[in-house]
Amino acid sequence: MNSPISPNAVTSPVPALIVQLRQAMREKGLDAYIIPSADPHLSEYLPERWQGRARYSGFTGSVGTLIVTAEFAGLWVDSRYWEQAEKELAPTGIQMMKIPSAAATMHIDWLAANMHAGQIVGIDGAVLGLATARALEQALSAKDVRLYTSHDLLQDIWADRPPVPVAAIYEHAAPYGVVSRSEKLQLVREQMQAKGTDWHFVSTVDDLAWIFNLRGADVSYNPVFVGHALIGLHEATLFVSPNKIPADIAAALAKDGVKIAAYESAAASLSALPDSAKLLIDPRRITYGFRQAIPQTVKVIEAINPSVFAKSRKNAQEAQFVREAMEQDGAALSEFFAWFEQAIGKERITELTVDEKLTAARARQPHFVSLSFNTIAGFNPNGAMPHYRATPESHSVIEGNGLLLIDSGGQYLNGTTDITRVIPIGTVSAEQKRDFTLVLKGMIALTRTQFPRGTLSPMLDTIARAPIWADGVNYGHGTGHGVGYFLNVHEGPQSISCYAMPEPHTAMEPGMITSNEPGIYRPGKWGVRIENLLLNVPAQTTEFGEYLKFETLTLCPIDTRCMDLSLLRDDEINWVNEYHATVLERLLPRVSGDAKAWLQERTKAIAR
Repeated sequence: MNSPISPNAVTSPVPALIVQLRQAMREKGLDAYIIPSADPHLSEYLPERWQGRARYSGFTGSVGTLIVTAEFAGLWVDSRYWEQAEKELAPTGIQMMKIPSAAATMHIDWLAANMHAGQIVGIDGAVLGLATARALEQALSAKDVRLYTSHDLLQDIWADRPPVPVAAIYEHAAPYGVVSRSEKLQLVREQMQAKGTDWHFVSTVDDLAWIFNLRGADVSYNPVFVGHALIGLHEATLFVSPNKIPADIAAALAKDGVKIAAYESAAASLSALPDSAKLLIDPRRITYGFRQAIPQTVKVIEAINPSVFAKSRKNAQEAQFVREAMEQDGAALSEFFAWFEQAIGKERITELTVDEKLTAARARQPHFVSLSFNTIAGFNPNGAMPHYRATPESHSVIEGNGLLLIDSGGQYLNGTTDITRVIPIGTVSAEQKRDFTLVLKGMIALTRTQFPRGTLSPMLDTIARAPIWADGVNYGHGTGHGVGYFLNVHEGPQSISCYAMPEPHTAMEPGMITSNEPGIYRPGKWGVRIENLLLNVPAQTTEFGEYLKFETLTLCPIDTRCMDLSLLRDDEINWVNEYHATVLERLLPRVSGDAKAWLQERTKAIAR
């Protein structure tokens, strides 16, 4: 199980940090220690304070699990990150452990296979999801291995650890905050009562932001704040640092029966619940540490947070605001691509330049707040890494021939955007056009699908993959994720993914916004991904029930220069032409000059 240190290890601080961690493990009598990609809110994107996995592994991707023993250090990552992890782990001595998807629990299987009776595995219970904790306990107890969760080792050894973030909280106010805070609290309380509970504990930051109509800047790219909430039938307490909330917002919260308490006091408030309390918690959205704080006398009901369903279903006013945000985003993209096509070959353009120019174009649009995630601009082999990110130390100049993949998005007060386009640089090969066209066929197939209301979203994944599978090709990520309304760019409960379980809570309902982003990746060569956001809208009602269809929200041309028209059916060509006609009609009033000329050129109808 030894993991030899690379000859280049001196260039990385990680080996020394691992030595430090192992010393702390010995002092606590731990035989293995787990550092997940998690915080007390089980967030996907983490404030710096909880980015221990990145610090102690050197891997900067958003998902991964680090396990350290006396003789072994391994990082479990899914296929989206294999190339990135291989490069970033090379100088650390940490072994990459490949898993098929982010939902895989192979690190738990590894622990069960490699730990011995009487040994102790440690992890900070404050960042350990309850559902994961149960899986860990079950696997380890079968081997007579104990799980130790009561201490955060990183707190002992991370000398300059960042504090809990303290960015100011602000209202998501009218007109964009369409539904009032009191209405949302009433909706949650009705669901609490329907489940026979009188209290509900919420830790997930996007649920908090949605319920209380508040936004923040504690997490990069997502307009959320760290906090917890304990909601009763007649009162609610929001646990945040008091200095984060301006006086006027505190007064408005008080008017709606919401008290403010210190962020650190949430567990104590749970422990103080009366014996007669009946508490609703979501086992996938609460940590093991908070579950341990609940008195045994309290009756606990486990179910998905009511707000997860409610915020996923955008109402008619919210959907209309999102359409406007898509027009703003499309105008910014038109401006950027017009500049790019004029500058390529004349100026030195790198992947970093793409990020800089595209961000600037978005920032000029009304209601822009921030990007919705790190811009991915990957030229040729870099585009083959789905979550690639260019850095000042490592990036490519865009020159010669090939494909440039750009996955980007914006946070606007009136909506969240996420779009991927691939554009040709110089001459595009027949193989590259084939991959592009197969991905396009998959994207069109899913876009045009009509399906019964309540269809479990993972079941739709194969529709996008079928044209790609037919060529003996596949991709290692899901096809679609939910998208928030000026909230997280990734949200549930729906997920169009063959890696997600088709559980009842994944049912497709009207008003949900989901990405559609199939891809093909040739490691070391190029990558193709085409992404639009789709809105679930009513299609028809028959004797077999209600049916839904997708409305395409994203407005930006798909580059016809990368298409192999011989692979497209007439109906697929018609779809492209109709989509481009819509893009032109919707964006034309918002662009001028070079951007207008570019838009008109790139939306011209195609024919065989």
